[in-house]
Amino acid sequence: MKTLIHNATIVNEGRIFNGSVLIDGDRIADIFEGEAPTCEHVVDATGMILMPGVIDTHVHFRDGGQSENPAGTFYSESRAARAGGVTSVVDMPNTKPQTTTLEALEAKEALAKRDSAVNYGFMLGATNDNIGTLLAIEPTRYAAIKLFLGSSTGNMLVNDSDQLDHLFRDARKLIVAHCEEEAVVQANMHNFKLEHQGRPTETAALHPQIRNTEACFLSSYKAIERARRYGTRFHVAHISTATELSLLSNFDLDKKNITAEVTPNHLWFDDRDYTELGNLIKCNPAIKSNDDRLALWAGLEDDLIDTIATDHAPHPLEAKQRPYFDAPSGIPSIQHSLQMMLEAVFNEEGGMRNEELLTLIVSKMCHNPALLFGIRQRGFIRKGYKADLVLVRPGVESKVTKESLLYKCGWSPLEGQTFHTRIEHVWVNGDETGSGAEALQFSK
Repeated sequence: MKTLIHNATIVNEGRIFNGSVLIDGDRIADIFEGEAPTCEHVVDATGMILMPGVIDTHVHFRDGGQSENPAGTFYSESRAARAGGVTSVVDMPNTKPQTTTLEALEAKEALAKRDSAVNYGFMLGATNDNIGTLLAIEPTRYAAIKLFLGSSTGNMLVNDSDQLDHLFRDARKLIVAHCEEEAVVQANMHNFKLEHQGRPTETAALHPQIRNTEACFLSSYKAIERARRYGTRFHVAHISTATELSLLSNFDLDKKNITAEVTPNHLWFDDRDYTELGNLIKCNPAIKSNDDRLALWAGLEDDLIDTIATDHAPHPLEAKQRPYFDAPSGIPSIQHSLQMMLEAVFNEEGGMRNEELLTLIVSKMCHNPALLFGIRQRGFIRKGYKADLVLVRPGVESKVTKESLLYKCGWSPLEGQTFHTRIEHVWVNGDETGSGAEALQFSK
């Protein structure tokens, strides 16, 4: 069936223009800036923003197939993603079982094929003892290599210097790293436990002091130096501090070997929010000061930061309500990530505050993820590309309520927040019914 998305404000490849897009099957058949042809099925997009579907290259759907009661499943989290305008995701390897072998990758692919409402791909995880096996896997089978240089959810810390050299020297894929210096984090944890245990000050407000700027900068610095030594393509995940920006460049993306990602949470929250939200915004690396938050926005606008991805990481609410030191780190956020970013673009009436920021957001959430991870025929509104598209209506209120959440965990730190955009239509491979998802195809 053909569908004409008619009279939209199209945001694509640095341009904002009025036009129409024709979908034929799973592809974009044509793009019209003037008069459009007649079509049996027409979606009137007057007053709405049409953009490529968001590609979120950093999600933890928690579903590896062997956990009896995971905090999320491909079924639940992919439907939350789709509701938020995300049409493709790349899932992380720290599941049960860990995605560190070809067999585990194939099992996860089968799970996603059965349950996912959005297109899917996976990172393979590095460990201290799987580097040789990992590097032997055909690189088009997966999105990137995930490297934990700081302990997080799941025990995948890689701290063997020889194995790190092996990985950086011989990797044929992008390496994506969680950068926190483990020795600094553990020393801070030890000192603060001695000082604060059992006192009222044992709250999530300690988190940016334990997982502090020093831990982030030192780890990122060492990893980037190793990547430069070997000429490795290296991507710093969820950057969280102003100081790390000094390690990055603002060259064009195709000229960069060192790139970086930021999450909407690190652009939205700061350390003042721990007072109200506590463990609900406890994540690794920690949400830090307002100065850091503003610097991250500036780094995004200056092209020091290349992609926006959620690090979507659900946990049961009862686990997040434990005392600070016992509560897990992670924030569910994929259902509202696009709205979080667009809140900086549109006013309450739907007027556009900043056209350049709108094109920037589309670049960082749609175009650059496709380019950086070699995702074929997605991330752009181009003739012949897959019809992954999102239609957004500005100037309408959309309140986050517990009842509206599609996450299996059933909670969000954004509950009560009113956004001023609404996700009206989402097409995944030309399909708007909730099916049609498929495996992402990766280039080397």
